[in-house]
Amino acid sequence: MWSGGEHRTVQQRLQKLIADAGIVSRRRAEELITQGRVRVNGKVVRELGAKADPDVDSVSVDGRSIATPHRIYLLLNKPQGYVTTARDPEGRPTVLDLVRTNVRVFPVGRLDLNSEGLLILTNDGCLTNLLTHPRFQVTKTYEVWVRGSPGPSDLKVLTKGVILEDGPAAAKRVALLGPWDGGSRLQVVMGEGRKREVRRLFAAIGFPVERLIRRRLGPLALGSLPVGQYRSLTPEEV
Repeated sequence: MWSGGEHRTVQQRLQKLIADAGIVSRRRAEELITQGRVRVNGKVVRELGAKADPDVDSVSVDGRSIATPHRIYLLLNKPQGYVTTARDPEGRPTVLDLVRTNVRVFPVGRLDLNSEGLLILTNDGCLTNLLTHPRFQVTKTYEVWVRGSPGPSDLKVLTKGVILEDGPAAAKRVALLGPWDGGSRLQVVMGEGRKREVRRLFAAIGFPVERLIRRRLGPLALGSLPVGQYRSLTPEEV
């Protein structure tokens, strides 16, 4: 039960349960809790650290019972020109405009406005944490089009590390794929995903990025999925 006991191992924080149910974001759920609008087994709960067992306890928001949602896992081939957020204050199109689902989903990590490729959308907060927290070192593989022709010594600098404004950064692996009309195409494997990190790395060594496509996230591959299209992950992929 919410007050403790034999079900303690499956208890979850209330704000996570509410967000996972697709009612509001986790931050908004915290506000609802402190406002006294959340009840567990009929009792108002205002503590942000409070937990409940979704299989045992009755949780409601403003009198509306919540239910644990069906988990959804979507793999999207993000086009350029879409922001990786649920809403954009500037009114730009978001990646959620590209998918149709009755359950609230959110993007896992980010691809900037002009970047393309593999993006996961889900309502599973646990999976999101596993894929994005730096300590899990889930690799991200990019196809990077740059101006100019970096040589072996330039690629070695990328793997040894470059000092950026937010600290040192390095690629795990870099390989030349071939030329394009304006320069070179490379495969870059990263172990973390700081904001615009790949673009900043190449800018730091004098080869600005013209196009960036995420091809893989851990074991998941973009494959031949058309730009702007999405599919559900298979059970094996999940």
